[in-house]
Amino acid sequence: MAAAYADRLIEKVRAKRTPLCVGLDPFADKMPAALFGDPARDPAAALVKFGTSVIDVAAKHAAVLKPQLGLFEQFGEMGYAAARMLCEYGRNAGMIVLLDAKRGDIGTTAEGYARATLGPAPGFDADCVTVNPYMGKDTLAPFVDMAKAHGKGVAVLVRTSNPGAGDFQDLQVGGAPVWRRVAEMLAPETQALMGASGWSGLMAVAGATYPEEARTLREAMPHALFLVPGYGAQGASAADAVAGFVATAQGLEGGIVNSSRGVTYPPAAQAAKNMSEWRAAVDDAMRAAAEELRTACAR
Repeated sequence: MAAAYADRLIEKVRAKRTPLCVGLDPFADKMPAALFGDPARDPAAALVKFGTSVIDVAAKHAAVLKPQLGLFEQFGEMGYAAARMLCEYGRNAGMIVLLDAKRGDIGTTAEGYARATLGPAPGFDADCVTVNPYMGKDTLAPFVDMAKAHGKGVAVLVRTSNPGAGDFQDLQVGGAPVWRRVAEMLAPETQALMGASGWSGLMAVAGATYPEEARTLREAMPHALFLVPGYGAQGASAADAVAGFVATAQGLEGGIVNSSRGVTYPPAAQAAKNMSEWRAAVDDAMRAAAEELRTACAR
């Protein structure tokens, strides 16, 4: 049986000495068509060339790749096929693949989503998948069961990074916000995916744009690894991003910090005239983000 997801993730993060997670978000208007082709005309070719080029650089700097499935699905069946191909390519490059699909449904439908995202071919065979818990805890069970059986992880939306998160997540329930109640509901479930490292593969999505909430969330879920969006393009600093991490002998740790547009579409890359210039620009952006997060974790 495969090692626990949490153990594999924390080992790779420690080896890279940075919690950087690279988000793979294909935006047709940001991908230089002269270098990658036109995704409107040949989405499979453009997406695969762009994605493999990103992964070739990302594997040097980050432990985790996070393909955003919705941005592949917009290109139809070829986009979906490209996403599956790039998940395999990322794994073969030595990265952990966290599929950002944000699934959430009940019963047999949830079981189908779990097989599609975490299961072997024809599934994505991702190492971890994001899920939405707001239909209830029973919607998470098929994902947790699949993850437990196959050494995978599940990243649950708890306190998200978007500006409208508070519309529902901040509503008070019995004197505490909804996101805190979700964390309390999830805390016992972390035992199901606990690794020998003391970290659980039942992850909590905790937006870097809300660092104080991340600290409170850590109190509620002391063993959960965090997936932290919001760093970089969304405005959160490296210090904000690791606010929910804890001090260990290796420095601050306890999760991964995602950067997508900030490292895959730096201005110099979008202006690149050839692949050499593009790779150098993306390499510089990823190296800078990895180092900034490394420094924040060393304090």
